[in-house]
Amino acid sequence: MFPAVRGSIRYSADFRRGWLASLALVSLSILAPPAGAQDRSASPGLEDLIPDSAIDNPDTWAAASADGDAVSQQADGPLTLDAGAPLAEMPEVTVPWPDETEIARPEPLAPDDEAVLANETFEPFAPMRRGKRERLSSELVLVFPEDEEEFPLRKAFVDRFEALSNVDGLASSKDNLAQIAARARQDQELLERLLRNYGYYDGQILRTVSGSENPEADDRPAVRFDILPGPQFRFGAIDLGQLRQAPDYDELRRSFEIWPSDPLIADKIVEESFDLDKALGEGGYPFAKIGDPELLVDHDRQEGDLTLPVSPGGKYRFASIVSKSPKFLSSRHLQEIARFKPGDTYRRSDEMDLRRAIIATGLVSSVAITPREVEAPSGDQPGRVDMDIELTKAPLRTISGAVGYGTGEGFRAEASWEHRNFFPPEGALRLRGVAGTREQLAGITFRRNNFHGRDRTLTIDTYANTVRQDAYDAKTVSAVATYERVSTLLFQKPFTWSVGVEVLATDERVPKVNGVKQPSQTYFIGALPLSAGIDTSDDLLNPTKGFRANARISPEISVQNGNKSTYLRTQFDLSGYLPVGDKVVLAGRGRVGAIVGAPVDDIALSRRLYAGGGGSVRGYGYQQVSPRNAEGDPNGGRSLVEFSLEARVKTGMFGGALSVVPFIDAGAVNRSSTPDLSGLQFGAGLGVRYQTGFGPLRVDVATPINPRPGDAPVAVYVGLGQAF
Repeated sequence: MFPAVRGSIRYSADFRRGWLASLALVSLSILAPPAGAQDRSASPGLEDLIPDSAIDNPDTWAAASADGDAVSQQADGPLTLDAGAPLAEMPEVTVPWPDETEIARPEPLAPDDEAVLANETFEPFAPMRRGKRERLSSELVLVFPEDEEEFPLRKAFVDRFEALSNVDGLASSKDNLAQIAARARQDQELLERLLRNYGYYDGQILRTVSGSENPEADDRPAVRFDILPGPQFRFGAIDLGQLRQAPDYDELRRSFEIWPSDPLIADKIVEESFDLDKALGEGGYPFAKIGDPELLVDHDRQEGDLTLPVSPGGKYRFASIVSKSPKFLSSRHLQEIARFKPGDTYRRSDEMDLRRAIIATGLVSSVAITPREVEAPSGDQPGRVDMDIELTKAPLRTISGAVGYGTGEGFRAEASWEHRNFFPPEGALRLRGVAGTREQLAGITFRRNNFHGRDRTLTIDTYANTVRQDAYDAKTVSAVATYERVSTLLFQKPFTWSVGVEVLATDERVPKVNGVKQPSQTYFIGALPLSAGIDTSDDLLNPTKGFRANARISPEISVQNGNKSTYLRTQFDLSGYLPVGDKVVLAGRGRVGAIVGAPVDDIALSRRLYAGGGGSVRGYGYQQVSPRNAEGDPNGGRSLVEFSLEARVKTGMFGGALSVVPFIDAGAVNRSSTPDLSGLQFGAGLGVRYQTGFGPLRVDVATPINPRPGDAPVAVYVGLGQAF
């Protein structure tokens, strides 16, 4: 296609007249008869038309002819020409003169995509340019300047491009040359955007596509990008709107860590805008607003001027919390669970924490907290804001159930009904029942969350149950009151504690001896259970790092047939979690327990120490690791030691949700009050974990390594969450 030429062609009148005269003379010379046959009555010949004067001096003759009025012919005289006379009609000539005609220009054809693609596809490899290569795949190579100082952000640039690349991400062995070329064009645009993101606004990308059109050929299609970053632009002027009006401008400005002459990186604008917003929110500015940034890039200066419209909106302190549903959750109760007090400097994190705490009650489905000005700032004195809280109630009644099975424990079904705000605020009433192979229970529980303080729970539980274990049969009535600070699935706390009071009456008997039912013994027991724990793990149900330590102590008094005994029950637990690479977590735990102050026979069977089961020594039945009586039934002891070690190994199955867990456990219970490692029972096995959105589903299969008579060869345990 040739370039279009714009313009016009024009001819002068003298040229036209001269051209016509010449045409006429040529025509006449052709039509004129030979000189020897001249007829005077005939039309004048060439000699008549061109006199001797024209031959002697043609310029003078032509000028004289042009000054005449017409071209005429006398009967007996020479032919004279009048240059001003109109031309005779020439029917055979119908084309207008060029300067009187407007030539229509054709519309340009749209580029053909296939032709363009073919032109790009079959472009030969550019001459090899020196540089450092980054081969991302067999189809894709990036080439950078040899001097790393020219592009120090190469690693971050490559990682980001590799995650977004069309050539690399959509590569297939069946791709043909045209498909690779099309993706290469998209990747070039991506590379150009990435260069600008890192401040290289004058960078260039050279794209080369090579290979055979036949996808089965050895010469597979390949793409090479030569990256010429050019100079990195810098920040120029920085305008932060009205931020200077804030009373603590200097501190806020330091939180926005972009200064003139810093490298112009777009990600930095986003990061620092977030940091400034956080600083405003944490510094007492509830009404602060930050608009969209604007960047004006000047290629001559190689700088970009940044404008970020910031409106601080004044500094404030907390005033009151105002509940819009006072009969449901009162303003006073909400103030008790807030981590701020009236007069504290407003902090957005405190507002968000209060929102999470209200959601954690389980009583609401949504919360809207709106700061409302009640006193405007004056000079350097902050204003005051009330926190208006609007609540949307959630369903308050819940019916739940669970069914489980454990080797040695049998089947167990549990059902409950609960109203979570039966006694406002946050006073829950729960009715529960258990029906199982070895246990039946009916109970009523009252619980008040956030009782006189955040994350503190008062629980009063009364129940009656019957239990039939290998160690004992018991019928028990109990009442327990506990005031505690414990972790929940929404709020995992680093430090927990509990204090309580427990009273119970229990009628217990050992199992049948030689088929004969043994007499029962009734115990009246009072206890003051206390506990404290430290938790640095990263997850309540599936920890991968950190440790947990928990200590329990319970002074107790027991009365049986007028015989009064006092003793102290203690237990200490420690577990740790160590990640090994990305797919393996080593987990271990230990437990030590002791009862001191009374002989074992004066302690009720249900208050003694036992080991064995899914949360203890796997491979053995529930409470089966224990001293045994003459019938071979466990009857508990006064000291306990347990150890567990397992490796939690992720697999690639089910999207990485499935893990396998080999483990080994050990434990011993003795009748003495001093923990002793003698008589350790070992169990080992293999488990699987399936990670759900709530927590890992656990299935463990274990066998005893040194079984005793009566121990089953295999034990199976199913539960939610890790074993420890």
